[in-house]
Amino acid sequence: MKKTIIIVVILSIFSSCKNTEDSDKNDISKVKKERKDSTIIGADKDENGCLASAGYTWSKLNKECVRIFTGIQLNPANNLNTDDETLCAYVLFNEKADKAEVFLPDEKSFILSRSGEGKPWIKDEYQLIPKNGYVLTKGGATIYSGDGQVGSKVTGSDNPDGQE
Repeated sequence: MKKTIIIVVILSIFSSCKNTEDSDKNDISKVKKERKDSTIIGADKDENGCLASAGYTWSKLNKECVRIFTGIQLNPANNLNTDDETLCAYVLFNEKADKAEVFLPDEKSFILSRSGEGKPWIKDEYQLIPKNGYVLTKGGATIYSGDGQVGSKVTGSDNPDGQE
């Protein structure tokens, strides 16, 4: 009788260990599946559907996803020769060029308007002045300036020198 009780106890222990092991495997496989399911390609879209990982940002002015670095690049006034594009501001114009959208680093964009040809684009204390390219001022102080060329680092080619 003692042998029977011992065998039953040992079998109970082994069977309970096996069930725990199987449930652990199931739990781990569920977690792996959840992680896999939660990783969605293109999941970095913003609230307007722009794919940030591909360099797109929503333009309030043009009402579409744009790559801001294809606009006019303005370098910080205190570091005009910077190669760090994340420090630069970018400007996009509408078709009439009577409005300009300015994208400052780590800030939301804003739209400036101008009253006529050759006049600056203005919004609150910001002014975008067409002067040897463009100069962006805030409260009368120059904060960014550039030569008026489209983003210096973007050529639209795989060859940065533009040579074939």
